[in-house]
Amino acid sequence: MPGATTVLNSGKTLGEVCAAADISQEALALLNDGLDGRGFVERLSSQGQFADAVRFLAHALPTRPAVWWAWYCARAAHGDSAPAKVQAALEAIKQWIAEPDDKNRREAMRWARDVEFTTPAGCAGLAAFFSGDSIGPPDRDPVPPEEYTAAKVISGCVSLSAVFTEPDKAPEKFQSFVQQGLEVAEKTRLWIPGGRPTP
Repeated sequence: MPGATTVLNSGKTLGEVCAAADISQEALALLNDGLDGRGFVERLSSQGQFADAVRFLAHALPTRPAVWWAWYCARAAHGDSAPAKVQAALEAIKQWIAEPDDKNRREAMRWARDVEFTTPAGCAGLAAFFSGDSIGPPDRDPVPPEEYTAAKVISGCVSLSAVFTEPDKAPEKFQSFVQQGLEVAEKTRLWIPGGRPTP
């Protein structure tokens, strides 16, 4: 796979991230030698392959910044007039992002269940929950989530956010969300091998 050996600051290659994210063969054909992760995402977006661009970013980003990205998209999807319990769910996720301890993580999950996982806010809360050390009860032995579980939920959250309302405007929303994801990648120095990733 051309370009697949480019290394991100996480130590993963583009090829490894593409495999974990289940990037389509059509999208992989756009991964040329000399293309870094940002260039790959930008090329996918310019070709309208938004789902692949979102999946790649969700699997490449450090987990907590990726949850912030999901939260940002969910908040945009629900808008300023969201029901009170949705606003409370988004606030609980925001609290976990600011203080990612177990109490806040489980509180985000509690609200996610309340607003249901079929909503962007519910998906974002579920992503926060899968970002922890254990998905089991707090008083039991840890049950760690499988690698990339949070990334897959984050990917679903961003894509759902783009079509949740006014699906006819999904392409513009996808472009905006992918651009925001790229900004998160820049802030976490994702494309710089040897850079210091944000946890």
